[in-house]
Amino acid sequence: MRKRTALFVSLAVAVLLVGISVWAQVSRPYHNGSVWSVAFIRMKPGMDSAYMKYLATDWKKAQEAQKTEGVILSYKVLQTEGHTAGDWNLLLLTEYKNVASLEANEDKAEAIAQRVVGTDEKQMQGYRDRSEIREVMGERLAREIILEPRR
Repeated sequence: MRKRTALFVSLAVAVLLVGISVWAQVSRPYHNGSVWSVAFIRMKPGMDSAYMKYLATDWKKAQEAQKTEGVILSYKVLQTEGHTAGDWNLLLLTEYKNVASLEANEDKAEAIAQRVVGTDEKQMQGYRDRSEIREVMGERLAREIILEPRR
């Protein structure tokens, strides 16, 4: 008799868990994905080649080092037309697993920058040099939404 009761209780719990899982998937047909850091850049007139050269060399080298060490998942550069003279015309996107990993890896990312790019002074000089060829119009964090239930 005890075996039947235990079997019945186990079966009831399994059915309940499956029901809850199905209900959760029906009620929320999406789930959170990775987090993207998005920088809105305006390349100054006539400076496209100079800034693209920086992106293809130093910026890419730093991004690849962070990717290799697991700090970031991926990165992208998207170019668009500016609609006004003061509008951004380039997006720099860096993908992180989630906000927690972005914050947890700040020290690691800084150490990679020191190793790949150089000292704080060299990094600050790079920012000053790039200010001649581009302007950072803004930055945002964006979360990707996966349009399917969590599995």
